[in-house]
Parts: sequence; C-alpha cells; structure tokens
Amino acid sequence: MSAGRLFFGIGLPASLQQQLVRWRAEQFPEDAGRPVVAASLHITLAFLGEISDEKAQGLQRLAGRIRQRPFTLDLDDAGHWPRPGVVWLGCRQAPRGLLQLAEMLRSQAARSGCYQSPQPFHPHITLLRNATRPVALPPRNFHWQFTVDHFSLYQSVFTQGRTRYRALQSWPLQENE
Repeated sequence: MSAGRLFFGIGLPASLQQQLVRWRAEQFPEDAGRPVVAASLHITLAFLGEISDEKAQGLQRLAGRIRQRPFTLDLDDAGHWPRPGVVWLGCRQAPRGLLQLAEMLRSQAARSGCYQSPQPFHPHITLLRNATRPVALPPRNFHWQFTVDHFSLYQSVFTQGRTRYRALQSWPLQENE
C-alpha cells in the first residue's frame, strides 16, 4: 500500500501566508503564472515521492530522532526559474540550521531508497507555477522573518483539479537534551 506522494517541509505561519499572498498580488500581474494558494505555501526540505506506508513509517521514526535548535528564517530574495515555470521567494543567506535539517532529512531519504535530486538544496517558497514567460521581479526591498520551530511530513493530495498539502505529522525543533 502506498502512503502517497510525501515530502518533509516547513509550513509558514498563517499570518505570514496571508502577507505573502497580498504582496504577490501587488507585485505580479495576474497573467504571470498560477498562484499557489496560501495554505500550500511551504519550503520543501526533502522530497520522498510515492512511497509505501512501511517506508514512510521508517522515515517518520528517523525524523523523530532529529535534535536541532529552532532557527530564524529571513525571506529576502526572489527569483524565476523559467524551465519549471516557478516564481519563488527565498533567502539570500540560508541559515545553517535550515541547511543542516534539510541535509539530515535528504540523507535519511536517500538511504531509504528515495531518489534525491543531485541539484544543491535551494530553500524556497513557490509563489507562482506555470510562469514560463519572462517575469519582472520586484525590487529587493522586501523582508519577512519567522522562527522555524518544527518541521512536518506532508502528503500531496490532488482534488478538484488542485494539489493541496496535508501535514501528517510534525516534530519540534528543540535544544539538544
């Protein structure tokens, strides 16, 4: 039995999701791409793909063993990847805690047989999809900050022509015990 398309990620606080949706509407024309709904804004740490329930349970046990401090994330960069058609929001300087967390999860996923892209990890929030034409990026005078104090295992659920993400389990980031 398959657990479905899964990934480890970081969700955004609801207030930040709403701020980003408003900012995106002010900064990008309607025809720039298909907006990602507020509740689906997230940072993917490790993509797992279609995996069995057994493999998902094993990865959840491993994720529960991670001990890492919370960290602050500064969203102060944006870009456009024309080939996949993605307009994204990210950080100019990724915090070490974020890079370490992603590396641990990606390594565990790879050891469990989940394909991991050879591309370097580039933490980002997808704002627009299907943005295949040139997109004017806003001036870099924006900045949002939030504390990341947990990460989650998400399932991609495709319903009514849209993909939604459902958190299956979350783990706190905390000081080493």
